[in-house]
Amino acid sequence: METMAEKQKLTSKQKNVLKFIYEKIKTKNLPPTVREIAGHFHFSSTGTVRDYLKALVNKGYIKVSANKSRAIELIRENLFSIPILGKVQAGLPALAVEEIEGYLNLDSLVFSGDNTFALRVRGDSMIDAGIMPDDLVLVKRQSMAQTGETVVALIEDEATVKTLQRRGKDYYLEPANAKYVSILVDKSVSIIGKVISVIRRF
Repeated sequence: METMAEKQKLTSKQKNVLKFIYEKIKTKNLPPTVREIAGHFHFSSTGTVRDYLKALVNKGYIKVSANKSRAIELIRENLFSIPILGKVQAGLPALAVEEIEGYLNLDSLVFSGDNTFALRVRGDSMIDAGIMPDDLVLVKRQSMAQTGETVVALIEDEATVKTLQRRGKDYYLEPANAKYVSILVDKSVSIIGKVISVIRRF
């Protein structure tokens, strides 16, 4: 049986149509017409557009009113949800337990992809990089990173956020606070994602 997340998952073409609708509403404050969507994507008939719109309605991303030329309405709460997967330590590594503690609504990241999640920061080891306790870091899931990038890493079963740096042949997880020491990247360390944004709520 499909979960709610699986039912809402979009194909790449559906996502492109939704993105076009979203951008038109954001820039012009008006949804596109069926013919404008067909023209943009070079669809041979408006029936193809209606099939896409029906799929987006069924998956809960839009509403379409009858008998209107610009009848598309975005359902924002479904469009902008990114899971907050608990907390990550910016200090000493802490036990990593993936528990969804809520959802973050961000219109700038609406099309960031299924591999993006948020973590709430604990500790002060990254304050000189502008990452403060209780900030939210947005993380793209990936197992590789470039030197100089801020990453979330697992050390055995413990998670921490640090900057990946190289000295000689070795790689280190570097804090941005002189109170903390570097962590050598060895077989016990694995990168689970790259920090792509930091969000602070005042």
